Amino acid sequence: MLLEVENLRVNYEQIQALQGISFTIDEGEIVTIIGANGAGKSTTLRAISRMVPVMAGSRMTCQQQDLLSFPADKVVSRLGVTHVPEGRRLFGNLTVMENLRLACFARRDTAQIEKDLARVLDIFPRLKERETQKSGTLSGGEQQMLAIGRAFMSGRRLMLLDEPSMGLAPLMMLNVFEALKDINRQEGTAILLVEQNARLALKFAQRGYVLETGRMVLAGDSADLLKNPEVQKAYLGG
Repeated sequence: MLLEVENLRVNYEQIQALQGISFTIDEGEIVTIIGANGAGKSTTLRAISRMVPVMAGSRMTCQQQDLLSFPADKVVSRLGVTHVPEGRRLFGNLTVMENLRLACFARRDTAQIEKDLARVLDIFPRLKERETQKSGTLSGGEQQMLAIGRAFMSGRRLMLLDEPSMGLAPLMMLNVFEALKDINRQEGTAILLVEQNARLALKFAQRGYVLETGRMVLAGDSADLLKNPEVQKAYLGG
């Protein structure tokens, strides 16, 4: 088991954003969490990344280590868990290459950094064409590629992706998801995908969870969830 989350609870002042959710991710697995806006999907990723405090009684283990004992920076550098947030959060005044190299600030394996950099530019040839361009001037799809590439450079045991399809043209969206599949196949990177495009997410992932107002209400293989009448009615327009 790569990641195990048990009874995860997060409050924002008086609002219960997550009300005791539990789920697991195995090594090399692609898992998705789907749900409506405000269901708690992004909060789940922020909790795993240690970006928001969790309530007493919450338990999270990664690689059989207590995730809650790690600060946010060590979740990346020690556990290899990286977060591609909604909106990408790039350094817009830095070039593509500067963004990628900045992601390596905690690494000391210089030779492997250069190999990883070459791999990112192989996965995303568009970034190689734009490597001296300021990231703030890239298209939305190119920025998403860079955000994923940056996560790849900082650590890739588990990649957390928050709404990667948002704002992308259909062809660019397909290119991004094909690249993610390549990273999963070739590098063994596990992926936890939060995505409002439920059909896309369930076709991409092997398993899925359905989150409603801070509670997990359904779980199963993606193929089964795609056929589930409740999921079809609520999320697939069926």
